[in-house]
Amino acid sequence: MTVTPDDDKPAAAGRAPHAPAHSDDAHGRAHGHEDHDWHSQSYVDYWITRDEARAESRRLRIREMIALAKLPPDAALAVLDVGGGYGFVTEEVVRAFPRACVTLQDYSQLMLDRARERLDEWSGQMRYVLADLTDPAWSLRVSGPFDLIVSAIAIHNLRDRGAIAACYRAIAGLLKPGAPFLDYDLFAPAGGIDTHIAMMQEAGLTRVSRAWDDGHAAIIVAHGRRAVP
Repeated sequence: MTVTPDDDKPAAAGRAPHAPAHSDDAHGRAHGHEDHDWHSQSYVDYWITRDEARAESRRLRIREMIALAKLPPDAALAVLDVGGGYGFVTEEVVRAFPRACVTLQDYSQLMLDRARERLDEWSGQMRYVLADLTDPAWSLRVSGPFDLIVSAIAIHNLRDRGAIAACYRAIAGLLKPGAPFLDYDLFAPAGGIDTHIAMMQEAGLTRVSRAWDDGHAAIIVAHGRRAVP
């Protein structure tokens, strides 16, 4: 799920070990982030209502990101949405690729419940996985391999650089050879975009590049390892 660049994201994962809570780190204070309780029904309802009021202003950016996949629109793709929240990005994926089957992963069951409601029109193409990105087993739970992996304003919430690097390694292992990974995120909280590009390369992702950058949020495009002949 996407948010404006100076907002936080529904919990794509639990707090990384030894990392500060979302509202306690310096980045959060600088941008006025509030306390988040993704296991509170009232808070999740409030957050989604607020977020949906701004959805149209962000939809274009997500569509631009998805177009960077450069995949045939009629392809029967297996797609993973990492930290997919209430399904905003997944909805754009299935509109762009009507035959896609999407696995939507998130840390909050309440968010997954709302995603299931939002995406009911495509229920036969959806799979919902409750998993914590700080748990090494999360990649086993989502299965794979995938033709496309997307994520929007999610992975930075891990805060801890080691946890983020582990997440990138897991994503590299879930992609089919040469398949794209599209990541729209806030990279400054954990070292900046160049650091993340290097981390993705070290994780085994290939052809990693900055597709868009406004100085705060950015989109990185990467690809899975090429198959060895």
